[in-house]
Amino acid sequence: MRKNKISAEKLGKTALTVLFSIISIVYILPVIAVALNSFKLNTFVKTHTFELPNGESFAGFANFIKGMTFGNYPFVKSVIYSVVITLLSAGLILLFTSMAAWYIDRRNSIICKIVYYLCVFSMVVPFQMVMFPLSKTADRLHLNSPWTIPIVYLGFGAGLAIFMFVGFVKSIPLDIEEAAAIDGCGPVRTYFSVVMPMLYPTMISVGILEIMWVWNDYLLPVLVLDINKYRTIPIHIQYLKGSYGTVDLGATMALILLSIIPVIIFYLACQKYIIKGVATGAVKG
Repeated sequence: MRKNKISAEKLGKTALTVLFSIISIVYILPVIAVALNSFKLNTFVKTHTFELPNGESFAGFANFIKGMTFGNYPFVKSVIYSVVITLLSAGLILLFTSMAAWYIDRRNSIICKIVYYLCVFSMVVPFQMVMFPLSKTADRLHLNSPWTIPIVYLGFGAGLAIFMFVGFVKSIPLDIEEAAAIDGCGPVRTYFSVVMPMLYPTMISVGILEIMWVWNDYLLPVLVLDINKYRTIPIHIQYLKGSYGTVDLGATMALILLSIIPVIIFYLACQKYIIKGVATGAVKG
């Protein structure tokens, strides 16, 4: 009886391993296809999409060179704008939402609860519902540059961030903050000296998720930014078009590969912090 139970458990674990391995392969296939086609000539990308590059179809690094030098807008400039927007947006979201979450939980007033539930509700509002009013508002408030668009990202990223931070703040003993107040710490010093260091697990988790979102985002920059002056990497890739709207798929795949490699490396290096941050943050409270 015991042996049958052990065999059933082992069989179940094996079946789950096989199932999730198949799911992982399905998810990673598009990345493999992008990597393969980035080294093929344009004509072979369309006709031999899932074949390995050979002597006839292999293009070497020509697609990468063409993608980075195509048109009159430097690819390096797009990289710089993407980095600036991503870092500024993630920094604003982490700082202001963590402070807001701490205030919301500690005050625990009706207004704070309303603000909290509005932030949670914002997570389920489709972007398509607000994108046109947002674009008009951003133009009126002059938020259409790489140095001001992080304010827009702060509004969209606040929902998830506040939800996770509030869950973690609930697990912080109030006695620690009371001891800091007795020692003469005001609210600002208490936050930066006591609360913020304790929020690091959730801050790392939220930071990773926000960085991946902002780095890969296409729709918000194309709606808000003046794309003749400022282009992020996704926008730059969209403009890899020749005469009569023809697209060089080889060069497009090459730039897509260049854009996703940093994100993949960043995620693989930090994925354990995501799990830890979610486990110690949103699950608590």
